[in-house]
Amino acid sequence: MSEMIVNETKQYLTFKLSDEVFGVDVAQVREILDYVKITKVPQTPEFMRGVINLRGSVVPVVDMNLKFGMAKTERTVNTCIVVVEVILNEETTILGALVDSVQEVFEIEPQNIEPAPKIGTKLNTEFIKGMGKRDETFIIILDVDKVFSSEELEIVQNVGSLHSGDVA
Repeated sequence: MSEMIVNETKQYLTFKLSDEVFGVDVAQVREILDYVKITKVPQTPEFMRGVINLRGSVVPVVDMNLKFGMAKTERTVNTCIVVVEVILNEETTILGALVDSVQEVFEIEPQNIEPAPKIGTKLNTEFIKGMGKRDETFIIILDVDKVFSSEELEIVQNVGSLHSGDVA
Protein backbone atom coordinates (compact mmCIF):
# COMPACT_ATOMS: atom_id res chain seq x y z
CA MET A 1 0.00 0.00 0.00
CA SER A 2 1.44 3.36 -0.97
CA GLU A 3 1.28 6.11 1.61
CA MET A 4 -0.45 9.27 0.52
CA ILE A 5 1.39 12.33 1.76
CA VAL A 6 -0.68 15.48 2.13
CA ASN A 7 1.75 18.39 1.88
CA GLU A 8 -0.40 21.41 1.18
CA THR A 9 -3.24 23.14 2.96
CA LYS A 10 -6.51 22.08 1.37
CA GLN A 11 -10.16 22.72 1.93
CA TYR A 12 -12.31 19.75 2.85
CA LEU A 13 -16.05 19.29 2.90
CA THR A 14 -16.92 17.32 6.01
CA PHE A 15 -19.95 15.10 6.44
CA LYS A 16 -21.23 12.57 8.93
CA LEU A 17 -21.88 8.87 8.51
CA SER A 18 -23.34 7.44 11.73
CA ASP A 19 -21.17 9.07 14.41
CA GLU A 20 -18.02 9.45 12.31
CA VAL A 21 -16.85 12.58 10.49
CA PHE A 22 -15.40 12.18 6.99
CA GLY A 23 -13.83 14.75 4.71
CA VAL A 24 -13.38 15.04 0.95
CA ASP A 25 -11.34 17.52 -1.04
CA VAL A 26 -13.72 20.32 -2.11
CA ALA A 27 -12.08 20.29 -5.54
CA GLN A 28 -13.90 17.00 -6.21
CA VAL A 29 -17.29 18.19 -4.94
CA ARG A 30 -19.63 19.48 -7.63
CA GLU A 31 -22.60 20.34 -5.43
CA ILE A 32 -24.64 19.38 -2.40
CA LEU A 33 -28.29 18.46 -2.84
CA ASP A 34 -31.10 18.08 -0.35
CA TYR A 35 -32.46 14.56 -0.41
CA VAL A 36 -34.41 13.93 -3.62
CA LYS A 37 -36.30 10.87 -4.84
CA ILE A 38 -33.90 8.09 -5.79
CA THR A 39 -35.06 5.60 -8.43
CA LYS A 40 -33.95 2.08 -7.50
CA VAL A 41 -32.15 0.13 -10.22
CA PRO A 42 -32.65 -3.66 -10.15
CA GLN A 43 -29.71 -6.04 -9.82
CA THR A 44 -27.20 -3.54 -8.47
CA PRO A 45 -25.13 -3.92 -5.29
CA GLU A 46 -26.90 -3.03 -2.05
CA PHE A 47 -24.83 0.15 -1.55
CA MET A 48 -26.07 1.40 -4.97
CA ARG A 49 -29.29 3.13 -3.91
CA GLY A 50 -30.29 4.05 -7.48
CA VAL A 51 -30.21 7.10 -9.72
CA ILE A 52 -31.42 10.70 -9.63
CA ASN A 53 -32.23 13.18 -12.37
CA LEU A 54 -29.83 16.11 -12.05
CA ARG A 55 -30.85 18.73 -14.59
CA GLY A 56 -31.44 16.10 -17.27
CA SER A 57 -28.43 13.91 -16.42
CA VAL A 58 -28.66 10.53 -14.76
CA VAL A 59 -26.49 10.45 -11.64
CA PRO A 60 -25.98 7.18 -9.75
CA VAL A 61 -26.34 7.48 -5.96
CA VAL A 62 -24.29 5.43 -3.53
CA ASP A 63 -25.22 5.01 0.15
CA MET A 64 -21.87 5.74 1.82
CA ASN A 65 -22.99 4.12 5.09
CA LEU A 66 -23.63 0.82 3.28
CA LYS A 67 -20.43 1.20 1.26
CA PHE A 68 -18.46 1.36 4.50
CA GLY A 69 -20.31 -1.54 6.13
CA MET A 70 -22.59 0.54 8.38
CA ALA A 71 -26.39 0.57 8.61
CA LYS A 72 -28.41 1.90 5.66
CA THR A 73 -28.78 5.70 5.62
CA GLU A 74 -32.16 6.67 6.99
CA ARG A 75 -33.73 9.79 5.53
CA THR A 76 -33.85 12.73 7.95
CA VAL A 77 -34.08 16.49 7.51
CA ASN A 78 -30.27 16.54 7.35
CA THR A 79 -29.76 13.74 4.80
CA CYS A 80 -27.92 15.05 1.72
CA ILE A 81 -26.51 13.89 -1.56
CA VAL A 82 -22.97 15.12 -2.17
CA VAL A 83 -22.30 15.09 -5.92
CA VAL A 84 -18.65 14.26 -6.54
CA GLU A 85 -16.31 13.68 -9.46
CA VAL A 86 -14.47 10.37 -9.31
CA ILE A 87 -11.57 9.70 -11.66
CA LEU A 88 -10.67 6.16 -12.68
CA ASN A 89 -8.42 5.28 -15.61
CA GLU A 90 -8.41 8.95 -16.65
CA GLU A 91 -12.20 8.91 -17.00
CA THR A 92 -14.40 11.15 -14.83
CA THR A 93 -17.58 9.70 -13.36
CA ILE A 94 -20.15 11.83 -11.58
CA LEU A 95 -21.91 10.18 -8.68
CA GLY A 96 -23.98 11.11 -5.69
CA ALA A 97 -22.83 10.13 -2.22
CA LEU A 98 -25.76 9.77 0.17
CA VAL A 99 -24.64 10.98 3.62
CA ASP A 100 -26.34 11.51 6.99
CA SER A 101 -25.48 15.22 7.08
CA VAL A 102 -23.04 17.75 5.67
CA GLN A 103 -21.04 19.59 8.31
CA GLU A 104 -18.83 22.37 6.94
CA VAL A 105 -15.97 23.31 4.64
CA PHE A 106 -12.67 24.16 6.28
CA GLU A 107 -8.95 24.07 5.73
CA ILE A 108 -6.71 21.49 7.32
CA GLU A 109 -3.00 22.22 7.58
CA PRO A 110 -0.74 19.35 6.44
CA GLN A 111 0.78 19.07 9.93
CA ASN A 112 -2.72 18.28 11.28
CA ILE A 113 -3.08 15.26 8.99
CA GLU A 114 -1.60 11.95 10.01
CA PRO A 115 -1.11 8.98 7.65
CA ALA A 116 -3.92 6.48 7.32
CA PRO A 117 -3.78 3.85 10.04
CA LYS A 118 -2.32 0.48 9.13
CA ILE A 119 -4.87 -2.06 10.31
CA GLY A 120 -3.28 -5.36 9.40
CA THR A 121 -3.05 -6.76 5.90
CA LYS A 122 -6.65 -7.92 5.45
CA LEU A 123 -8.30 -4.50 5.67
CA ASN A 124 -7.96 -2.14 2.74
CA THR A 125 -7.39 1.42 3.96
CA GLU A 126 -6.05 2.65 0.63
CA PHE A 127 -9.10 4.93 0.23
CA ILE A 128 -8.12 6.91 3.36
CA LYS A 129 -5.74 9.80 2.57
CA GLY A 130 -5.18 10.47 6.22
CA MET A 131 -6.64 11.30 9.59
CA GLY A 132 -7.21 15.01 10.06
CA LYS A 133 -7.36 16.49 13.54
CA ARG A 134 -9.59 19.35 14.46
CA ASP A 135 -9.86 20.18 18.13
CA GLU A 136 -10.45 16.77 19.72
CA THR A 137 -12.15 15.26 16.67
CA PHE A 138 -10.64 12.97 14.07
CA ILE A 139 -11.75 13.48 10.48
CA ILE A 140 -11.28 10.55 8.15
CA ILE A 141 -10.06 12.15 4.93
CA LEU A 142 -11.17 10.09 1.96
CA ASP A 143 -9.46 9.66 -1.38
CA VAL A 144 -12.70 9.67 -3.38
CA ASP A 145 -10.95 8.18 -6.41
CA LYS A 146 -10.06 5.07 -4.38
CA VAL A 147 -13.27 4.56 -2.39
CA PHE A 148 -14.71 2.48 -5.22
CA SER A 149 -13.02 -0.38 -7.04
CA SER A 150 -12.85 -0.30 -10.83
CA GLU A 151 -15.55 -3.02 -10.93
CA GLU A 152 -17.86 -0.96 -8.71
CA LEU A 153 -17.32 2.17 -10.80
CA GLU A 154 -18.03 0.18 -13.94
CA ILE A 155 -21.40 -0.80 -12.45
CA VAL A 156 -22.07 2.84 -11.55
CA GLN A 157 -21.10 4.01 -15.05
CA ASN A 158 -23.26 1.32 -16.68
CA VAL A 159 -26.25 2.21 -14.51
CA GLY A 160 -25.88 5.87 -15.50
CA SER A 161 -25.60 5.12 -19.22
CA LEU A 162 -28.41 2.51 -19.23
CA HIS A 163 -30.87 4.99 -17.78
CA SER A 164 -29.80 8.16 -19.56
CA GLY A 165 -32.53 7.62 -22.15
CA ASP A 166 -35.16 7.24 -19.42
CA VAL A 167 -34.82 10.72 -17.93
CA ALA A 168 -37.69 13.01 -18.82
